[in-house]
Amino acid sequence: MRPLQPGRVSAARALVLALVALALGQGAATAAQGPGNGVGSIGADASMALLVGPPALVPSGDPASPEFIGPPLMPNFAILGQEVLPGARARLEWSASQSFAGAEVISPVIVVHGLRPGPVLCLTAGIHGDELNGVEIVRRVVHGVDPTQLSGTLIGVPIVNLFGFSRGSRYLPDRRDLNRFFPGTRVGSIASRIAHSFFHSVATRCDALVDFHTGSFDRSNLPQVRADLRSPQVMAFARRFGDTPVLHSAGSKGMLRVAATQVGIPAVTFESGAPSLLQVPEIEDSVDSIESLLYEMGMTPVAPERGEPQAVFYDSRWIRADSGGLLISAVALGDRVQRGQTLGVVVDPINNVERQIVSPIDGRVIGMARNQVVLPGFASYHVGEEKSADAAVKDAARNAQGALEEEYSERPPEGNGDGLSGEEDPEDMPH
Repeated sequence: MRPLQPGRVSAARALVLALVALALGQGAATAAQGPGNGVGSIGADASMALLVGPPALVPSGDPASPEFIGPPLMPNFAILGQEVLPGARARLEWSASQSFAGAEVISPVIVVHGLRPGPVLCLTAGIHGDELNGVEIVRRVVHGVDPTQLSGTLIGVPIVNLFGFSRGSRYLPDRRDLNRFFPGTRVGSIASRIAHSFFHSVATRCDALVDFHTGSFDRSNLPQVRADLRSPQVMAFARRFGDTPVLHSAGSKGMLRVAATQVGIPAVTFESGAPSLLQVPEIEDSVDSIESLLYEMGMTPVAPERGEPQAVFYDSRWIRADSGGLLISAVALGDRVQRGQTLGVVVDPINNVERQIVSPIDGRVIGMARNQVVLPGFASYHVGEEKSADAAVKDAARNAQGALEEEYSERPPEGNGDGLSGEEDPEDMPH
């Protein structure tokens, strides 16, 4: 088929094209921009929340004729100095930084560019190098999508913090948390430079972003979405993950999803499982959730087999141990619990004393510590209380901060731009 010349389009054909565009509805409106043209096109268009499944393509006429009206011609997708053809999957490379030996540190970036117009969705994982579930979730999703059936573009970065991943560590070599430095700067600490490079090379090419994490420091999370529900665009995005629990969390300064949302890219954190483990049930549940998201965003044509229930919103609280000793749980992730129910006991092995930890509310266990030695005040069980979407938004307005994103510590102090306060030394940070 010969390329169409804009100057040769007849008035009749222009009318037909207008009718086709009208039939495509919202999908065609997105197509006019092309993937990645402008930051946060989904967030700017609240009507995207109504789109389910990709727009229909109804070819008309003789395919051999220059007057053939068929699928819109997709441009190549440009990123990281390269271009990906429509209907193709490509493995690109992002240079995170230089190692101590001077060699480049290269992280793979998988780009799946569809044949049909649509949004650009980014999936990131491994910002904390010891969080493995997200690495496998991203791998399964980006290699499981058929680019010839995809509308829009899917970008997957399985390992953002290759330094930490290679060492099995949450942190960078200087013991900084990369997820406190976005959008970063060109100068300063290694964390700030890596964050700046990734944010401007990859993240700003997205129309929406999902950042995968796990619980931290011997805690495990039920697959869940954490989102700033005060933002209508983020709220609309969070509703597309099937029946995955959604928690309001404003997040912390320097987090990737916070920085992305601030520049108009709806973004959420997807928590799933525990660090340093590959947990197949949690991985499979999370992949199912992303498949629901892809369908709800109009990027894939077939609805997931298990149907599309509404998102479930939760208010939540961490229940802490009041004594030190050995924590032995009586519940599991996902269990529904009642007020006054025993969640576990803390055993004092020296004095042979057991003290119960009970739930103060009716709800569901959405996060918990693994059995271990605990101290008084240790966050042991994260219990969510189900809310309607309207109630969740109202609660978010009242409780601006929401759930703690990383429950092992308090908020980091405001610092000097390097993620540290003026008096704080990197050696004193948690590890």
